[in-house]
Amino acid sequence: MTRKFFGTDGIRGRTNELPMTAEMAQRVGQAAGAHFLRGDHRHRVVIGKDTRLSGYMMETALISGFTSVGMDVVMVGPLPTPAVAMLTRSMRADLGVMISASHNPYEDNGIKLFGPDGYKLSDKDEAAIERRLEKPPKLVPAAQIGRSRKIEDARGRYIHFAKSTFPEELRLDGLKIVVDCANGAAYQVAPEALWELGADVVAIGVAPDGTNINDGCGSTAPAALQARVVTEGAHIGIALDGDADRLIIVDENGRMVDGDQLMALIAISWAKRGLLEGDGIVATVMSNLGLERFLATNGLELIRAPVGDRYVLEAMRERGCNVGGEQSGHIILSDYSTTGDGLIAALQILACLVESGRPASELLHQFDPLPQLLKNVRYGRGDPRDLESVQSIITSAEKALEGNGRLLIRKSGTERLIRVMAEGEDEKLVEQVVDSICEAMKAA
Repeated sequence: MTRKFFGTDGIRGRTNELPMTAEMAQRVGQAAGAHFLRGDHRHRVVIGKDTRLSGYMMETALISGFTSVGMDVVMVGPLPTPAVAMLTRSMRADLGVMISASHNPYEDNGIKLFGPDGYKLSDKDEAAIERRLEKPPKLVPAAQIGRSRKIEDARGRYIHFAKSTFPEELRLDGLKIVVDCANGAAYQVAPEALWELGADVVAIGVAPDGTNINDGCGSTAPAALQARVVTEGAHIGIALDGDADRLIIVDENGRMVDGDQLMALIAISWAKRGLLEGDGIVATVMSNLGLERFLATNGLELIRAPVGDRYVLEAMRERGCNVGGEQSGHIILSDYSTTGDGLIAALQILACLVESGRPASELLHQFDPLPQLLKNVRYGRGDPRDLESVQSIITSAEKALEGNGRLLIRKSGTERLIRVMAEGEDEKLVEQVVDSICEAMKAA
């Protein structure tokens, strides 16, 4: 079945335009709620959100939908996506919902759904919910309508959980850390958790106003963090995105470190401590070839999955791995979380920093990446990859890179973009290959 509403990470779009309308959110609540009504117990859904202005509207609509089909609702307010997944499981809820469009601007919003086990829904569950969206909802009698309530200690629960993943024998005393919370979901919990572990915390991106989430801040716009780390003389910088399920690290010199280097460090550290499972890690097709070669020299395997942290997690569960992630900074440590968690991944990096006594610039440079270039081409109707003129250019590019690199062309799962990525030993060739394909698509 071709999915109409669900993309690679839930349902996402421009607010007040389909599918991100209040009416659709209510229908999603009704459809998802009805799908998870199993057994005769009181059914419960946990709803969290980031700091977008539209979050109030979407939350209210979802509550209306869930309660109308007989589900009780627990609201936890602005919290990271992984916190909602954790609370869904710990509260024995039947379903969890995160209202967020992650790293997108405030005009967008999204709905991410978690099952009772805290994992994102399978394709099968999403397809079943989509089928229900096409039918009238089954409303319950008045006496069975659900109730809603807000719990006030949700932030404290998550902070306690996050701190529990940091080695008990270590503290962050003496470390000056700049943390950029993207004016998003972690604006309270991330600085607090770091401070409670002993760090000297400089917090930026912690003044959300409903419209400034990800606006010149966070993991997709790290320039402000890079500058602040240098001016503060900090040891390290941490940038989260709007819903705090991804991170980017900045070393003491202001140099940005991507998810590939972070996964390499965690993998080697855990392998030395006997904690790494599956004899390798899972990453996506976007991860640098340098990471694959580095792991191989250390006797570890890189298993590649399609783009999207849900597919990384599926591969981790299939292969028995407990470390996986994406170059963009989604890092899943399944010993602790059922989804990407920027704060918990950052705590693992900080533990390595404390134990090593080395500066971040040394510790976080685990391998030399191969030249890699990614460009996006926006498209309208149809798929430009299907055109003969574009296919001819792609074939030529693949031949040019054969044996010395690789080419990846894929559709974005959240935007109308074609992503063109190439990497190889020859930086000029990589640039020529990407540019020629992008130009062919634009011309078409």
